[in-house]
Amino acid sequence: MDGSSTGRAGHMPFVDQLTQRWETRRTLLCVGLDPDPARFPPHLQGPEAILDFCRAIVDATHDLVCAFKPQIAYFAAHRAEDQLEALIEHIHARHPEVPVILDAKRCDIGATSDQYAREIFERYRADAVTLQPYQGFDAVAPYLAYPNKGAIIVCRTSNASGDELQALRVSSDRGEEPLYVHVARLVAERWNNNGQCGLVVGATYPKELATVRAAVGDLPILVPGIGAQGGDLEASVAAGATAVGGLMVSSSRAVLYAGKDEGFAEAARKVAMETRDAIEACRR
Repeated sequence: MDGSSTGRAGHMPFVDQLTQRWETRRTLLCVGLDPDPARFPPHLQGPEAILDFCRAIVDATHDLVCAFKPQIAYFAAHRAEDQLEALIEHIHARHPEVPVILDAKRCDIGATSDQYAREIFERYRADAVTLQPYQGFDAVAPYLAYPNKGAIIVCRTSNASGDELQALRVSSDRGEEPLYVHVARLVAERWNNNGQCGLVVGATYPKELATVRAAVGDLPILVPGIGAQGGDLEASVAAGATAVGGLMVSSSRAVLYAGKDEGFAEAARKVAMETRDAIEACRR
């Protein structure tokens, strides 16, 4: 499929858009949008509370971020997929320079991935999506058929039990190496033909992040786990940042729930600014 017909008119490819944010805004911060109505300020009620909450966060922080990352489960669990569509439409209309990564971690056999890719890129109109690599290239290929869109492949996750699979030693043409390193090389050397791929590596594993960066060159890396998950910001930036940028350092709950009242968006902006500045201090 030619993804150019389904994108925004004149819209640049995801990786170019991301690079422009790194260069012009000097920010590696990615704000994750994980809306939990149980944690909303009391005044936010009603059938579109999720949209109202996320839209306020976006408008308060858009100039501080390299990307927004809505997590699809937080919308689907509340039957709010229509609000997710409206939120992404709002970002594209009001803040078109900021790319949207839909954190969906999709992948399946090719025919099913065709439909998932249509959902992500045509229904929701996301600029990039997170994907699982376990089923191999033919499961990822339908997403890569949208040449202006990003495909961010899960590599080394931030959760502790990720070791059960990701740290397994596997045989490769370089000898034995951890599975997560093999995945990183596979994405960088074989799957990234259109220059649209990235990886996910958790901030809770900065040594592994350094290993991945050495294996993949300048490939963009999404780094979750900062903030509530306790990831090491300084070590992660040292391990993965490049001269241009290289990282999307994701913070969700720490930004979203910084405030408890009607000033929640201003509180979110304050924490987002502090996080962006802390990342830049680590780069320097």
